[in-house]
Amino acid sequence: MENNNFCVIMSGGIGSRFWPFSKEGYPKQFLDFFGTGRSLLQNTFDRFSKIVPAENIFVVTNDAYKDLTREQLPQLTDGQILLEPIRRNTAPAIAFATYHIKAINPDANIVVAPSDHLILKEDQFIADINKGLNFVATHPVLMTLGIKPNRPETGYGYIQMGEDSENGIHKVKTFTEKPNREIAEVFMKSGEFVWNSGIFLWNVNSIVDAFQKYLPDIFVKFNDGADYFNTPREKEFIDSAFPFCSSISIDYGILEKADNVFVNVSDFGWSDLGTWGSLHEMAKKDSSGNAVLHDKVLYVESYDNIVAVKDKNKLVVLQGLEGYIVAEADNVLLICQKNEEQRIKHFVTDVKFQFGDEYV
Repeated sequence: MENNNFCVIMSGGIGSRFWPFSKEGYPKQFLDFFGTGRSLLQNTFDRFSKIVPAENIFVVTNDAYKDLTREQLPQLTDGQILLEPIRRNTAPAIAFATYHIKAINPDANIVVAPSDHLILKEDQFIADINKGLNFVATHPVLMTLGIKPNRPETGYGYIQMGEDSENGIHKVKTFTEKPNREIAEVFMKSGEFVWNSGIFLWNVNSIVDAFQKYLPDIFVKFNDGADYFNTPREKEFIDSAFPFCSSISIDYGILEKADNVFVNVSDFGWSDLGTWGSLHEMAKKDSSGNAVLHDKVLYVESYDNIVAVKDKNKLVVLQGLEGYIVAEADNVLLICQKNEEQRIKHFVTDVKFQFGDEYV
């Protein structure tokens, strides 16, 4: 059974909300935010190598990150690094990995996970993934892992659970993308909603059927080239076909439309490290709520801040600030109110326009 289990790690994003640490040339999944000596990508690989055989783990990333991926995960063969010639959101990337794995094992059960999540309770995570893989092996369904909310978070998507359940697995009633705070509070109080972790499980045939039904344009492109997958001509085929796929997420393209989506309610200390605010939340803090990421920071009359400096020898003194992000990397210093961090992506666009690519 274990040899039928595969993992796809999605690692092609830029992570612009973590600018200036995360830049196009060295995005956040390759960074070590907590000083553990392992990047987010490496931690993700380590986690899944305890669940599926290492040779059954595949990383989907951009052509530009081939060398970075090989450097950080030297145990992967070239055939385990699936390279996108252009970014086309998650649905085409998942279709690529699906057909590659199907050519290896037509009975494969697959878990798809982002490369940049933080998992605090690893034993529980492993148990939930194994439970999900066993479920999708015997049920023709699409599954996601839902996280019990502990606050009315507006930065995550929500899943409404149906009443019917099997050992903590519920049929999904609705998906809601990033609600406002008022709606998020209603969701949390109702007890019917969980956060969408973005971790998915399915049998390879279940997801191929879903592509055929809900994203037929992507299905036709990849199905017509099925004989190229896991052959020396795969890259040539992908480079020619991939740019013509519609740019669409797997959530919007399939999961929000399908009628066979289930959610396993999980609690394994999960965080989507998508923003400086989420990093502040997960980091150790001093008595004034300031995140402690860097040894040489002196906080004076300052509260609820996060300071991140790439040069570990640099001393930072912060006086009189409350609720700020202060991040310095290479040739960029960012000082931004934490509650305005959604604007960082716009700052990156403006910086690129005014000052050029060297800063992004």
